[in-house]
Amino acid sequence: MLTGPAGCGKEIAARYIHANSARASSPFVSVSSASIESDKMEEVLFGSEYNGIVKSGLLEKANGGFLFFDEVADMPKGTQSKILRVLVEQAFTRVNGSNLVRVDLRVISSTNKNLVSKISLGEFREELYHRLNVVPIKVPSLENRREDIPILANHFVKLLNYSEGLPLRSFSEGALTKLQTMSWPGNIRQLRNAVEQILILGPYSSEIDSSELPESKQIDKNNTGNSVFEDEFINLSLRDAREVFEREYLMAQINRFGGNISKTAIFVGMERSALHRKMKTLSIVSENKLSKKE
Repeated sequence: MLTGPAGCGKEIAARYIHANSARASSPFVSVSSASIESDKMEEVLFGSEYNGIVKSGLLEKANGGFLFFDEVADMPKGTQSKILRVLVEQAFTRVNGSNLVRVDLRVISSTNKNLVSKISLGEFREELYHRLNVVPIKVPSLENRREDIPILANHFVKLLNYSEGLPLRSFSEGALTKLQTMSWPGNIRQLRNAVEQILILGPYSSEIDSSELPESKQIDKNNTGNSVFEDEFINLSLRDAREVFEREYLMAQINRFGGNISKTAIFVGMERSALHRKMKTLSIVSENKLSKKE
């Protein structure tokens, strides 16, 4: 079971597992639990038999390979019981059918919800949860892996060039740095969309600079509103303005390097011990949870 916030790449992780398994040449079938109407869910999954016409469902199409339940928390309660039986028996009957259909499946599921809470509310079957959660994997948000942003951004440029014929461009160092300090509540999905927007609206060639990036607030760990880089300093003394700037700047750099204090110190040109003292002075040591990765 893959857990993580929306847009963090759970389906990509599922496809990676499939591609690196002994069943890589077999089908990978994705089921969007949220997008299928509840009264159609069983026909979509199990197939149907009407007037001698047999229609195969997704379970049969995934036979020999992988079935991926995306956002499994949205699966209707009645369907949950039948899926549990399929997982146990590897067999089912089609809607309006009588013959037993046997399948050989491996199942991956994903959710961005707390299934334990769903179980306590009676909205998710506990037996199904334990069947699906044999190997739990947490997929982190983009906020918790900012060091991956340059790699992902360049990957999406190549991917969109190959799949959509968009320009094959590179990012400037300044643009990559800004991407790392921007807020990405939509995670990888939002980053991909941003890269696509840049390639569609920008020139066909030349390096992508920071002026082409979509408007976005930079990281503000204290939820105080706009980043200090956008604030007015006119009412602050020089000393106070410098302190505010240093605090915001260091927080942005720490997040940029995924909480790695040593890498941050090298980039900002400080000794590691001096950076620790500065962080303590600015009261950001205990506030930045990413510094625990150090």
